[in-house]
Order: sequence, then C-alpha cells, then structure tokens
Amino acid sequence: MKQKFMVSGMECEHCQARVEKAVKELSGIRHVQVDLEAESMMVDFDEAIAGMKGIIEAVEEAGYGAEAAQ
Repeated sequence: MKQKFMVSGMECEHCQARVEKAVKELSGIRHVQVDLEAESMMVDFDEAIAGMKGIIEAVEEAGYGAEAAQ
C-alpha cells in the first residue's frame, strides 16, 4: 500500500533524513520518500506487517508531527 503523510516540524535536510530513517527502521516498509519542501512523505508498506498508526508514531518519536494525507 502507498500512503502519503504530511510531516510537520522539518527545517533542514538533517530533519528529512531523520524522518526517513525512523520510518525505514519499521518492519514491512518497502520504500520511504520524504519531501522537505512539500512537508510530506510517501510510504510504500506491507499492510499485513506495518500500519499507518505505527508510521505516525515513528515520526513522532523522531520529534516531528505526522498525519495521513487525504
């Protein structure tokens, strides 16, 4: 499943890399692409292993805000 998330609190490339790393460490994540300028993130993940709640929690634990985009 591919899902777009809005990510708040990123200010630089270090922030972008930190968010990517936090999500990539989760089981079931196939691909993560964070767009600093658009304050968004596209995640391709296996729904049987990873969920949107876990992805949002990983971003929040890294120190940023996240929510599923509509």
